[in-house]
Amino acid sequence: MKNLSFLDKILYLVNSLMATVLLLSFLLPFVSPKTIPAFAILSLFVPILLIINLAFAIYWLIKLKKQFLLSFVILIVGWLFTTPFYKMSSNNSSLNSDLKVMSYNVKAFDLFTKKDSTDAKNGFDFIASKNLDVLVIQEYYQSKKVKISFPYKYVKFKSKRGKYGMAIYSRFKIINSGSLDLNSTGNNIIFADILKGKDTIRIYNAHFESLRIKPNEENFGQENSEKLINRVSTSFKKQAEQTALFLEHEKKWKGKKIVCGDFNNTAYSWMYHEISKQKKDAFIEAGKGFGRSFNYWFPLRIDFILTDENAIINQFLTLSEKHSDHFPIQAKINW
Repeated sequence: MKNLSFLDKILYLVNSLMATVLLLSFLLPFVSPKTIPAFAILSLFVPILLIINLAFAIYWLIKLKKQFLLSFVILIVGWLFTTPFYKMSSNNSSLNSDLKVMSYNVKAFDLFTKKDSTDAKNGFDFIASKNLDVLVIQEYYQSKKVKISFPYKYVKFKSKRGKYGMAIYSRFKIINSGSLDLNSTGNNIIFADILKGKDTIRIYNAHFESLRIKPNEENFGQENSEKLINRVSTSFKKQAEQTALFLEHEKKWKGKKIVCGDFNNTAYSWMYHEISKQKKDAFIEAGKGFGRSFNYWFPLRIDFILTDENAIINQFLTLSEKHSDHFPIQAKINW
């Protein structure tokens, strides 16, 4: 610190604070939101903390200062012991027997967003061109404007007369299906068992408690920040309860499975750590880049495709279509 200018001393203090917060964030997978709800909020900021610390490490390295070691060492710890933030390479193989799966939070097919365009196309027609075997949809809305054609489907509405819910479409026969019926106004977990050849594969469609973060609003800059923190903390506690219900249901199934959905949380969270145990994350196995699945100003990966450990992930893609506040994710899976 003695050989640093006044400005660099200030920067190093900020660097130390950011590095400490990032180091604390590595504990997130081991602390239930029920224990410290406010701490769970940090899981949303891990990506930006990683970028900030990387910027500091590069800054000090350019200036040939030993201070680069602070962020550098913590980033190495994160690289060794936490979920990858960025994937340099991908697996892009393919077999005829692959199960091609897409998970997509369609935001009610964006039917309630005012559009300036008079184009009659709804924007979701691209789904038909993907030749999917399984399509898993969160925030489904029944509408004649959206045409999705599969031989089999399971749709679960939130109410008997409602049109809003969740859906699983399949090219293969659905021989069993059901719902966990979460105690939530707009979220749920459903499942369908599909018959592919001699294999029965369970497909879970999970939509965990929403945080109601709007990408075009400065949510974390609101004046009443205490109210915002309390609301988000409550959502994280509900996610923990829903995670427990899901894990209790899932452990009864011993066969092949795929867990798709909008977790409304990142891969640095406690809930992801619990759900992904003894599973493969399709992005980690075969993805590339940030895996960004939510249209926000920094990379947020909150949508996932997970499989049992015996599965082989031959491809993972995050598609670029911007017809919802989420991006569709797609994987090719085999056993």
